[in-house]
Amino acid sequence: MWVLQRGCAWLSQLSIASLTCTKDPPKPCSHTAGMCPLPHHQCPFLSPCSNSSAESLDRLYPAVGSTKPPRKRTTSQCKSEPPLLRTSKRTIYTAGRPPWYNEHGTQSKEAFVIGLGGGSASGKTTVATMIIEALDVPWVVLLSMDSFYKVLTKQQQEQAASNDFNFDHPDAFDFDLIIATLKKLKQGKSVKIPIYDFTTHSRKKEWKTLYGANVIIFEGIMAFADKELLKLLDLKIFVDTDSDIRLVRRLRRDISERGRDIEGVIKQYNKFVKPAFDQYIQPTMRLADIVVPRGSGNTVAIDLIVQHVHSQLEEGCPGLCPPVPPPSSDPQCAEEHPSGEGHAHHHQKQGDQ
Repeated sequence: MWVLQRGCAWLSQLSIASLTCTKDPPKPCSHTAGMCPLPHHQCPFLSPCSNSSAESLDRLYPAVGSTKPPRKRTTSQCKSEPPLLRTSKRTIYTAGRPPWYNEHGTQSKEAFVIGLGGGSASGKTTVATMIIEALDVPWVVLLSMDSFYKVLTKQQQEQAASNDFNFDHPDAFDFDLIIATLKKLKQGKSVKIPIYDFTTHSRKKEWKTLYGANVIIFEGIMAFADKELLKLLDLKIFVDTDSDIRLVRRLRRDISERGRDIEGVIKQYNKFVKPAFDQYIQPTMRLADIVVPRGSGNTVAIDLIVQHVHSQLEEGCPGLCPPVPPPSSDPQCAEEHPSGEGHAHHHQKQGDQ
């Protein structure tokens, strides 16, 4: 018993000496030995410092069953832009709708549109993906021209089944819908685009929904074939790949992904693809601002493109911050193409027909 009391007194004195206090050191109290007749809270020898020392000992031994309080999660927002802009007519949720809108409820800056042209299987989609990864900006939309093939008649369906329909002609695309879609995307509005089925050569019933973005990449074999479409492109890039490489890629893609046979692919290539490239696609190379030889293998050209786009964004869109996808109930995001139904989708990855 004497050993236990002496040990408790020694621990108390050790804890008191280890703490820094502005008051005079408290006198030893027989409470530590369990011999003080007064209640603990009435003892004149127990000062606030000694209470703190007792608490410090308690902190050395975690309480049984105690758990840390849950960590409060916080979300970071752009400090340069308020999350809400209230005008006389409406409230705009800027934190959830890129591009940003100003205090008047109008778009502060149109999206930057990149047009990617080139022959079939030249690597346009791969180049677009590499640009997106290198840009590292909050919102980028990749829009494929393959989604805008016209609806075929019954006779044209039969021709397509026998590889006798020319999908590499400008008349095969719905340019009116392409232009209307790009205009809305450039203005920051959401749109609905068709989904094309390459196996049946037809549009599916469901449509995809795309939202406005900081950067829009539009890629297709006829990306530079329409004057009105060219006006919407801020940067025009032509992907130039050797014809032999393009043929090999097309064979591999159409056989493995689209259920074609090798005879049909070669027949279509010789009858439509190669003549269309010589007549409609290659001449548009002169309209391009940048020509990328060797496609995705030319990393130097892609780096230069990314640097240019970054400089354009810094000039026109200062303070870009990662936004939150807009809620579907927001009425200001409901401006869509009138035809069809779709779902949220921000990146298309489809090849050429």
